[in-house]
Amino acid sequence: MREVKVVPYNEKWPEMFDAEAENLRKLLQEEIIEVYHIGSTAIPDMPAKPIIDVLVEVKNIHRIDDFTERLAVNGYRAFGENGIPGRRFFIKGTLSNRTHHIHMFQTGDHEIDRHLAFRDFLIANHHEALQYGALKKKLAQENPVDIEKYIQGKHDFIQTIDKMAAEWKKFV
Repeated sequence: MREVKVVPYNEKWPEMFDAEAENLRKLLQEEIIEVYHIGSTAIPDMPAKPIIDVLVEVKNIHRIDDFTERLAVNGYRAFGENGIPGRRFFIKGTLSNRTHHIHMFQTGDHEIDRHLAFRDFLIANHHEALQYGALKKKLAQENPVDIEKYIQGKHDFIQTIDKMAAEWKKFV
């Protein structure tokens, strides 16, 4: 079991993302289309687990497998699709003390739009962002050493926000 720690928003998270994005651009330069800051650390004032979520849009997801060794030498651990078809997932840091989650998707994958819509919707809709932050804090307190229960506890709320964000995106 992994410790669940939700902390107040840290104003250094965008800088940490920028540094990581630059590092990934250097390592994967020929494959990268864009690098995005996603997840709760990308939402101002959102409490979050102190792990920076990075979404990397790539030209060809299958070519990413050729970079696994280069990424490993630079501190990234590969986990393949890790439950999401078409994704390549990496962590930076150790299993118990990770600093970054790297989610790579091929350009055109619907997961890219879903993640960006979720982030943008919560940035634009403070009420829902407050609700999500409160839920995350509550779940972390209830499940301090059970990341799976924490994730399960967020599932329905995330599904609701995903639907709201998809509708909202049609009008912005």
